[in-house]
Amino acid sequence: MRISSKGDYGLRALFDLAQQYGKGLVQSEEIANRQGIPVNYLNQLLITMRRAGLIESVRGPQGGHMLARAPETINLFEILTALEGPLLPDEPTRDDLVPTVPEDHEVVSEVWVDLRTRMERMLRETTLDDLCQRKRQRTGNVMYYI
Repeated sequence: MRISSKGDYGLRALFDLAQQYGKGLVQSEEIANRQGIPVNYLNQLLITMRRAGLIESVRGPQGGHMLARAPETINLFEILTALEGPLLPDEPTRDDLVPTVPEDHEVVSEVWVDLRTRMERMLRETTLDDLCQRKRQRTGNVMYYI
């Protein structure tokens, strides 16, 4: 698995929007400045994320972007697959590989399936709100829910 700058920058942009959730529209230049993302590249990513239903955008001088849903309902798996596509192929072995010991092939394949399952579970269980909570813990602004 390899996360490209597309996945990394896109996640950073959505994390930024999650921190601004409920405060109105955020202009792409603000996100770019805070996150250190080139604004032209960010604008391309925002289009992809809008098409995926992760954000809503309003054009014009008073326009900007905001999350399409609450941060606790958007998980990292959804974000990364929208930006990167499948994170691991269903069958990561080579098509031209013809093992003479099928058991070896099965054992290695099970490792890849287990890895994909664990990674997807972790990404599905982690939301933008979780990232916001982690940041609040680091800065001492922890919010407790009862």
